[in-house]
Amino acid sequence: MKLKEITFIALFAAFMGALGIVPPITLSFTPVPITLQTLGVLLAGGVLGARLGAISQIVFLLLVAAGVPLLSGGRGGLSVFVGPSVGYLISWPITAFVIGYLLSFIANVKLHHVLLINLTVGILLIYLIGIPVQALMMHISVLDAVKISLVYLPGDVLKAVLASILVYRLRKHPVFSSSLATIYPKCN
Repeated sequence: MKLKEITFIALFAAFMGALGIVPPITLSFTPVPITLQTLGVLLAGGVLGARLGAISQIVFLLLVAAGVPLLSGGRGGLSVFVGPSVGYLISWPITAFVIGYLLSFIANVKLHHVLLINLTVGILLIYLIGIPVQALMMHISVLDAVKISLVYLPGDVLKAVLASILVYRLRKHPVFSSSLATIYPKCN
């Protein structure tokens, strides 16, 4: 692995931690908080590509598992991996990988391409993994977990739109596009 790749991985793991500084929005009817860290997942996949995006999320989750309080609300340690939000956490590296993988097939990326992938694959994949695990951990039906999770949808759509704009602009910016040429050789 090249030093540039390691730097990008560390940068995005740190960015995820920075997003965790923003206090979570807790709701009375679910133990899974609303956080900004989904934005970091979408950005990691879109900017770093499949391999590096997934690795950045794995590094972040390993730091959390080691006890570093990087999750929103200052949470960290192994206990977060046995709670209701573990499915969402597990989905992060997978989602970053899939977003980066799909974007690698598009030679001339437009904003609507990134937005479509972030909305249909990014958010959907996080929900497909997170909701059933949340239902299992909370001892409720998947349908009830889906109903509870509908409250996250408007915020996640906004995060997907913001991430899409940032990914599009970063990939077109001369400084980043030259650095990312090894990740997305078809885009330059």
